[in-house]
Amino acid sequence: MLNEWVVLLRLIMAAVLSGIVGFEREFHGRAAGFRTHILLCIGSTLVMLTSIHIFDVYNTRVPCDPARIAAGVVTGIGFLGAGTIMHSKSSVRGLTTATSLWVVAGIGLAVGSGMYFASIATTIITMITLLFFSRMEHAMIRKDWYKTLIIEAREGVNQIKGAREVLAEYGVRVTDFEVRRSENGTNMVLEIGVKLSTSKNDDHIIQEILRLEGVESVKWESD
Repeated sequence: MLNEWVVLLRLIMAAVLSGIVGFEREFHGRAAGFRTHILLCIGSTLVMLTSIHIFDVYNTRVPCDPARIAAGVVTGIGFLGAGTIMHSKSSVRGLTTATSLWVVAGIGLAVGSGMYFASIATTIITMITLLFFSRMEHAMIRKDWYKTLIIEAREGVNQIKGAREVLAEYGVRVTDFEVRRSENGTNMVLEIGVKLSTSKNDDHIIQEILRLEGVESVKWESD
């Protein structure tokens, strides 16, 4: 039987391990960040603890499967993960965050069942993947980058043509284009979806566009 201290230990461990992964997502400005990962993981841990408790109480009376309730977490997490995936311009965003949520749910179930080593090892491997493999992916694997360039400028100034010329100079292909008003209602915001063959010129592109008349800010939308 699980005692109160074991339950508390497992819930705290779930919060710590998921918090590590969630902090990385929060740092990169993702919608599902620090608190979302922690809540998901401790929730999964509680489900696993409940499953074990039900098994301990009723296994001598009726046949019980301690993994049956926990299996619902694996199915249900798909709905939460889908909420973090968005189609933006010519690219799909949020797949990594959705996957990290799925992994965190697994960590929670593992912690709840007492698999401490597996939980810690999975957390370490997940952090290595999120922090270091993305750099390797950009440097060695990916051939094309799909990004969105956000330009805020004063109205009445023709920045669209100038921005296109700058992008053309660096061999960047425009895949999508959208114009909207800024939050203050006085400026216009250009959202330009682009395809790049390299990410080495990102800073140079921003500096060149900032030199255009009327441009107040330029940035790349976070991946």
